[in-house]
Amino acid sequence: MAKSCGLSFCGGESIVQRQKLGLLRSTKEISCIGTSRSIASSQKAVLSNASIFSQCNFRSLSATQPICSDFISSPVSINSGTIYRNNKNRLIIYATSKPLNTHAYADDSWPLKKKDSFQTVGDIFNAFYRFSRPHTVIGTVIGIVSISLLAIQSLSDFSPAFWIGLLQAVVPALCMNIYIVGLNQLYDIEIDKINKPYLPLASGEYSLRTGVVIVAAFACLSLGIGVIVGSAPLLWALSVSLVLGTAYSTDLPFLRWKRSAVAAASCILCVRAIVVQLAFYLHMQSFVYRRTAILTKPLIFATAFMCFFSVVIALFKDIPDVDGDRIFGIQSFSVRLGQERVFWLCIYLLQAAYGVAIVMGGVSSFMWSKLVMVLGHSILATVLWIQAVSLDLKSKAAITSFYMFVWKLFYAEYMLIPFMR
Repeated sequence: MAKSCGLSFCGGESIVQRQKLGLLRSTKEISCIGTSRSIASSQKAVLSNASIFSQCNFRSLSATQPICSDFISSPVSINSGTIYRNNKNRLIIYATSKPLNTHAYADDSWPLKKKDSFQTVGDIFNAFYRFSRPHTVIGTVIGIVSISLLAIQSLSDFSPAFWIGLLQAVVPALCMNIYIVGLNQLYDIEIDKINKPYLPLASGEYSLRTGVVIVAAFACLSLGIGVIVGSAPLLWALSVSLVLGTAYSTDLPFLRWKRSAVAAASCILCVRAIVVQLAFYLHMQSFVYRRTAILTKPLIFATAFMCFFSVVIALFKDIPDVDGDRIFGIQSFSVRLGQERVFWLCIYLLQAAYGVAIVMGGVSSFMWSKLVMVLGHSILATVLWIQAVSLDLKSKAAITSFYMFVWKLFYAEYMLIPFMR
């Protein structure tokens, strides 16, 4: 019963017919290589009005590329892609470049990953590593260290009190970071099955219960450490981050602020640009060193520059995710304005910020500060432009890679900020 290219997955029309109607996003070849099997065991996946499933090799399709563009729901992960059923009883397949495992259905069941089943300690670590969103963790650590260095006035300030105060700030901040990114994944499981299927909750490596336990534990741990430390600026930073992170992701009335492009950007800007700079500087200045809190030129510069950078991160993070965001009603700027417009807006904002940084460095009264700030920001601006003009905006992989490059620029900026005098 093997069929050729006339096999229908979408309401009876053949693949060729669907291509002619413009309903396929790809005209690449789909070849069926196996024998049809009936789908039993509907407890794991219900594919309405579909009693026959043919094993297919999606040889030429890129990852997460939909064959049909209708509204989708009820995702079911399989070895070589994801099958969805919509309310019109049509099947939509997100295929990967790997061939379907022809031995996967010997027991008439879907080859779903068993939740919370790990073979080695390495598997546990790897899953938690992806769950924690390491690029945000690195950004938090580098940001706190950089801002803490702004409180240093002489070499004698590098005392044990500095390192203890730094540790008191970094540990609860990391716990809060994991709470925020974890909570977002809890409420974005269906979206992440399209946009980020490698995340543990979306892939099925973590059960919902495991995700909830991890998120709740890290929230309590963060606030608990903050209370024990007794630093008012630190506790203020953790509390504001908790409130905004919860409002950003939680799907409750008046919350889920990420649905609004402006509200989502405001949350990220407030935490990354304002809370991190002011609260952690005050933690070191007033709590650790017991000095009078003052707004210095480097602190003002860091806050202003990170306002630009936080807006760029808030805008850019949605560029690779337009498919899932559009389906689930997340009205990001990338969905509303288009990926290309938002991309170049981000590039121009960063170039403007680098231009201001070069001017600020040029007027510094310290020659070493002038040299580092002008040369450093000139190099970053040049590298950014070279990378931007060579980017293929039609490639999701390339856009995602560029987004991680933006985070590297974020890290680099925090390395330059302590030289601002």
